[in-house]
Amino acid sequence: MARDDKRRFRADTPGRALTRAASLADKGALQPQSRPPAMPATKSAPDPRPLSSLVGRRRVVAFAAITLAAALVLALAPAASAAEKKRPIPRFVAVKTGKVNVRTGPGSRYPVKWVLRRRYIPLLVIAEFETWRRVRDWEGATGWVHQATLTGRRWMMVTKRRRVLRRRPAADAPAVAYLEPKVIGRLLACRKGWCRVQVKSYRGWLPRKEFWGARAGEVFE
Repeated sequence: MARDDKRRFRADTPGRALTRAASLADKGALQPQSRPPAMPATKSAPDPRPLSSLVGRRRVVAFAAITLAAALVLALAPAASAAEKKRPIPRFVAVKTGKVNVRTGPGSRYPVKWVLRRRYIPLLVIAEFETWRRVRDWEGATGWVHQATLTGRRWMMVTKRRRVLRRRPAADAPAVAYLEPKVIGRLLACRKGWCRVQVKSYRGWLPRKEFWGARAGEVFE
């Protein structure tokens, strides 16, 4: 095998290879071979849509989404404003958080007059300016607070002296509990000068004039 390899390697040198090929061609040992036609290089078909059209379509879709969102906001805004205007003034609300700054004017740039540090204190709304409410407390002091710090749920606070929570809306009804001044409870209903309240697990009736949190003559269930 070594000899044959050496022999073939020597035969492949340029001069001898051409001489040998010529002699073989004369003898008919070499036949011309036709090469298969070269296959044209294939390319992936380009997207018929130009890049500018694709970008433009994306922009149109994004613009449509933004327009729809803006339309929804504008559609809901009048309903919210109408609901806000329907709220009566004056009306009672309550402190929603454990710390509320009462300011001299309707804005955070106005100085703080005092701070409410107790939840569910009833306040009477007497004026409005955008998202700010002018309120009055049980002592008659007034100031401005942000609407986000208030809740529309009704609460009451006992004033002046100890009060008797009664089982029925009558002065001779049995006592359910005795409530000290500044005790806070849920206001459940009012009718005919009496209001039904809940303090912790106790429920009963109080005369409207014995607490702060309901307007004179107010009726609700």
